[in-house]
Formats: sequence, structure tokens, C-alpha cells
Amino acid sequence: MENSKPVLSGADIFFECLKEEKVDVIFGYPGGATLKIYEKLYDIDWLEHVLVRHEQGATHMAEGYAKATGKVGCVLVTSGPGATNTVTGIADAYMDSVPIIVFTGQVPSHLIGNDAFQEADIVGITRPITKHNFLVRDIKELASTIKKAFFIASTGRPGPVVVDLPKDVIMAETEYEYPKEVNVRGYKPTYQGHVNQIKKAADMISAAKRPLLYVGGGVIMSGGSEELALLARENNLPVTMTLQGLGAYPGTDKLSMGMLGMHGTYWANQAINNCDLLVSLGARFDDRVTGKTDTFATGAYKIHVDIDPTCIDKNVQVDLPIVGDVKHVIAKILAEIKTKPQIDEWWAQINAWREECPMTYENNDGKLRTEYVLERLSDKTNGNAVIVTDVGQHQMWTAQYYKYNHPRSNLTSGGLGTMGFSVPAAIGAAFAVKDRPIISINGDGGFQMNMQELITAKAYNLPVKFIIMNNSFLGMVRQWQELFHSEKYSFTDLGATNPNFVKVAEAFGVEAWTTNDPTEVDDFLDKALAKNDGPCLIEFKVVKEDMVFPMVPSGGSIADMMVKRLNPNRMM
Repeated sequence: MENSKPVLSGADIFFECLKEEKVDVIFGYPGGATLKIYEKLYDIDWLEHVLVRHEQGATHMAEGYAKATGKVGCVLVTSGPGATNTVTGIADAYMDSVPIIVFTGQVPSHLIGNDAFQEADIVGITRPITKHNFLVRDIKELASTIKKAFFIASTGRPGPVVVDLPKDVIMAETEYEYPKEVNVRGYKPTYQGHVNQIKKAADMISAAKRPLLYVGGGVIMSGGSEELALLARENNLPVTMTLQGLGAYPGTDKLSMGMLGMHGTYWANQAINNCDLLVSLGARFDDRVTGKTDTFATGAYKIHVDIDPTCIDKNVQVDLPIVGDVKHVIAKILAEIKTKPQIDEWWAQINAWREECPMTYENNDGKLRTEYVLERLSDKTNGNAVIVTDVGQHQMWTAQYYKYNHPRSNLTSGGLGTMGFSVPAAIGAAFAVKDRPIISINGDGGFQMNMQELITAKAYNLPVKFIIMNNSFLGMVRQWQELFHSEKYSFTDLGATNPNFVKVAEAFGVEAWTTNDPTEVDDFLDKALAKNDGPCLIEFKVVKEDMVFPMVPSGGSIADMMVKRLNPNRMM
């Protein structure tokens, strides 16, 4: 007798699918369209549901979880405003290739298009900012659709997927069977690079006199850090990383040149301008890296390894494209290298640039500076913490002064540049990482955009250390106003309206401290790092007018780096 399939409701099928995909946490907020799902969730003990305080926070938590683990982060929200509140987080995940799935409730199928209460066309809204999205119209397609969503989000170049669930589909019943395989028409990611192209890349590395590895977030996503380390160390190759690539190679290693691009190190950008071979690994030649593209690495033979063929030649024309998973391609290139490049003179030049313009900042006037806090934090954690930055000056200073020694340690909003990212993303990471400190670094402006999620951190007693670098300004915007907009500080001074951040934290039940004294930095960091029974917050009141250098003006050539303030008398 043939085994009969169980008959389940859409809500039951939803959870059975999550169990099949080994989902252990979901970030969500209930509402009318998802009430049946939440009714079932009440009796489920194998899945942790994290109640957020805003749906945007849920998406950033899912991003933090996904960035920290490589697993798919999951979100569950209701229809209408619940769904539209996720849009910023979805766009952020799309720009940074983060695998998340956002499950949205929807009005009953027969009301779609009728402007029903709490209806929004979330599939139409998110079509340009998702890897794919689905509206499930038939309960018989629910299981296969969820299977496809996980497959699409996590394979190839990762990205966000939206699954829209009408209320009647959630309520209906059908026979349940989870598909063992999935086939998405027209979607066949390429994992193995072309053999002849790989051999040519190896030959080019052997013959190069001034080679440079340009490493992006794709190396981390593919799990290729060990392969990268072998390639670099066995051939003595200099490594520079994008913002998202930091941690792919240890920041304390002698071959690391730190970050390149708009706020990259002087020596990394000089190396870009003078290399004869540029090997791009899992990077996309972003405008913040290249500056003016027709002046970018003009003397270099360019190799580009990426799993996404649409990234090849998109921003910069390359000489040798290799489409494939960067982890596998790096390993194959290394295996094909027969002769190590002779580059002692190249290293001598790089070290000369390093000495010519080292990373420095004012540290002798008794004032508290962000760079100092970050240096002390890097030393105290040995580059082993999970650092979750918001967006702005502190983000760039962290990239410059925190020496990441592990992949999946630098969680930040890169492509979209989303203020308000850090607080919820750090919370999401805390549900994934239990054995390392989770540190959320914020400016005073960005912190206020999602500070309601401090309640979530407290509710779950997460040992996240929240740090605010309070310069009472929208610091990066202020920097541009000084340099390029006639020193007209239009609506960037927050000093008169900022809240008392210590009292805000305490109102949420979070222990908090504040200081503007450099001599107190160590003590406060030690207290925060030692606190593991719940969240805490430190407000560092730093110099208002400090600026991030080096800096390449937007649209300028990276050869034209600014390394100091044009008018030093602007300091107060």
C-alpha cells in the first residue's frame, strides 16, 4: 500500500519547510495577515522567534546572522506596512550579496489589487532589489516555492529573496511533501572556472614583477580565506582588501596592506596605481574602490574572478575573466603556479610608500579621538571580535584601525550605506556567535535610527557591547561640507538635539557609561568586554571636527589622495 502524504495547513507547511532547511532562528513581528502562522508558532519549541521592535530591524538582524554564519537569515512580517518596512534591509542585503529570505504576509488572494486594508504589492516593490521574489497563489506550490527561495538565496552570488504569503494560502490545506531537489529554469551558477583561463592566470602571477591581490567580500562568502592565505603566502603576494573583504586575510599579517579605495591606505592605493598585475578575487570594482575608472590601475593586466558573470566588465574592463566560485578558483590557480614571482623590489617600493605616509592621527592634545578608541579595542580583542559598524566616519576609521584576523568578523553596510544598520545587525550576529565578543560601533546619528532595538538586546540578554562615537555631528556629511561645500554645515550639527544616550540606554534597562577622557578608555572597554550577562553601552564623546584621511574625492582618481586637512585652522 502506497504511503499517504500528510494533509497540512499552509502555516504547518511553512514550519515544516523551515525545519527541513535547518532554520534555528527567525526575526519577526506579528500582524493580522500572519496570525495563523503565529498561532502555530506558539507551540513550536525547535525554532527561536526573535520579537523585534521594527521590521527594518528584523531584516538587519537577519543580515547580521547571515554575514556572521554564511547561513540564510530569515524574517517573518505581516502585510502592508509590515512588509514595506523591510524594504531598506532588503535593498541593503541585495547590494552586499547577503542571503536572507523575507516572508511577508499578504491579504487574501481574492482581495489582491483591490486596495484592501494593509495591502501592498511587495513583490512589485521589491522586484529591483531582490535576487528573486515569489507570490504564492496556490498552497500546492508553497513547499516547492520555499525550497526554491532557500536555493536561490544561498547559491551562486547570494542575495535576498521575498516570499509573499496570502492569508488564504496560509489557512488552506493540502498534501505535504518537501521536494528533494530543486530546478530553477535559467538559473545555473558556474562554480568551476575555465581550465585554460586558470592556467593563464597562474602564468601571469609567476611572470609578474609588481603583482597585487585585490580581495572582496566574495572570498569570505565562498569560505575561501584559507585558500587565499596559501596563495598569498606561498608566493609572497601583497593583499589589499575592500571594505567588505576585510578579514578575508589577517590584518596583522605582513602581507596585508589594509583597505584600498576612497579611504584606503596610501600604500595600497599607490600599489594599485603602479602594479603590473591586478588579480581581483570576489570583488566588483565598486566606485568607492576605483575612483575615476579611466585612471584606475591603467598599467596593470587585470584578472577578475567572480561567480557572477554580470559583474565582469561591468565597471572596469578586464583582460582575463574567470567565472566561478572564488574558493575553488583560487585553489586551482595556486596548484597551477610552477614558479614563484620575483618581487623583492616591489616589496621594497611598497614599504617605502608605507613609511612615506603611515596611518597617523593627533594623539597628544588630551582630547578623545575615535582612532584611539579603535586601536585600543583592536589590541584588547587581538582582532578576534565580531565588529558591526554603522555608516559614516567611524565605519571608515574602524576599517583603517581595527586589524581583523578572521573572516565574518567585519559586518557592515557597504553598497547601500545604511545608517541604522549596526544596532540590529549586531543583535542578529549575537544569535549566531557565542564564543567571541559582539561589538556594535555607531555614530550618534546612525545610532538613533534603530536604537529601539536595544529593547530586543535586553529582552534576550544578549552580551552585545554597543559603542557610540559621539561627535555631535553627522560626521561624514560634515566632512564633505567642509571640503567641498563652502563650509556650510547645513543640518548636520546634532549637538543641540542629541538625547542623553546614557539615560536612553538605562531606560531600556541597559547598563551604560560615558566619557570624553582618553585615560578612561581602557577601563570602560575592559568593563564592557567582561560583561557577558546582557548588553551594555559606552558613549565616547570624541572631537567634533576630526576628519577621515586618506581620502579620495568622489569621482576623482585614487592617484589624487588627500592625506591631510586643507585648512588645519578649522580645528577647534
